[in-house]
Amino acid sequence: MKKLIGLFFIASIFCACKNNKTVPKHNSITKEKESNITQTKVLTLGSFHFTFPNLDITKTNKKDQINVLDTKYQKEIEFIVAKLAKFKPTKIVIEREPKRQQTYDSLYVSYVNGNHKLSGSEEQQIGFRLAKRLGLSKIYCTDAWGTDYEDVKKIVDGSDSIAKEKFLHYFFNNPDSILKPVHRKSLFKTEGILAELKRLNSAEYIKKGLGDYLIGIFKYETKGYEQFGPDYVTSWWFNRNLRIFRNIQRVSTTPEDRILVLYGAGHMNLLNIFFDASPEYKLVPVNDYLN
Repeated sequence: MKKLIGLFFIASIFCACKNNKTVPKHNSITKEKESNITQTKVLTLGSFHFTFPNLDITKTNKKDQINVLDTKYQKEIEFIVAKLAKFKPTKIVIEREPKRQQTYDSLYVSYVNGNHKLSGSEEQQIGFRLAKRLGLSKIYCTDAWGTDYEDVKKIVDGSDSIAKEKFLHYFFNNPDSILKPVHRKSLFKTEGILAELKRLNSAEYIKKGLGDYLIGIFKYETKGYEQFGPDYVTSWWFNRNLRIFRNIQRVSTTPEDRILVLYGAGHMNLLNIFFDASPEYKLVPVNDYLN
């Protein structure tokens, strides 16, 4: 009987606590702790490649290209840099591999000292200019490449010549394949660099960019390897951008730091998701500054 009374007493307390909502109180404490995590503000600027190397999927015909070193574009770039300076970044990361850090350190110091003429690349035209304007000591190289699955390598690297031939045929002939070269007119020649950057960083453009990786080559499969497409895209694109994100995490920051990420526009369809989801960072819309 005493045991029954004891169990009844415990059950009564549990019910009372539940009715008085004492259980969720622990969750509210957890949420409060989470809200106290200091987030580093991040501004991501997706850009077209100013020198038009045409190494990406999207190509620009020679007749549609511009020379960013022309006076009118130099003035526009200075105007864009002035807009970005209002974010007051303390760290700038660029689409160059860490192994090139020493080279970029040397180039940047030389530029600050008046001994280096800027190349046409967006890393120098925007990154170097902005860093010097804000008195930053360096910019950070954080690019990375993805790693293929072994089964993907067997096809892509050609150890299985028949499978590789079939893959390449799909690569170049499937109308939905993202890997087919796309020649597209952009706004920089007709409306200017700023208009093009706004377009590339719009939510609509970024969302479509991610969707492109879920069709075409993503659906490719072979007999006995039905998941080739997802594995290929994972290693080639998702893995690469996760590695880039990890490299950016390696840039030491304090709660007061503000990071500007200057990369090719295509990367923002994943990097923006990572920054927005991460408890360490607070993503700031770049078009708030470009508009």
